[in-house]
Amino acid sequence: MHHGYMYQGAFEQNYPSLSPGATVYRTNDGAEVAIPPWPADVDGIRVGYMEKRGKRFCAVRLQFDEYDIVLRNPVILDPLRHMGNRRFSASPTIVSDDFASALLDDAIERNPDQATELALMINRVNQVRRG
Repeated sequence: MHHGYMYQGAFEQNYPSLSPGATVYRTNDGAEVAIPPWPADVDGIRVGYMEKRGKRFCAVRLQFDEYDIVLRNPVILDPLRHMGNRRFSASPTIVSDDFASALLDDAIERNPDQATELALMINRVNQVRRG
């Protein structure tokens, strides 16, 4: 399974109003930008991330099938742990199961009040993986 990370705007402008189903984000000058469609080869978890001041990137949204979870406590992305030391880029960054699993572990740890919802999404991912 291939999982992906995609930029979804500057944290300070967009996170306070982020909700499931969001299709746009605001730029620093206030313009709305459509969140591009995910590439077909991303068949696993889709991670929306935002950039905080100081070039810190954090996962704010996890999607799979009908699940669209906005993390109440975003997870600061560690490129080595969560992305296999790959760089952030304008196009989605695709990662393997091991890196997505590390991010999910961290998301559950930082968001214990969302653990049930996250576990249900992980269960659905595993069902799809088994076919």
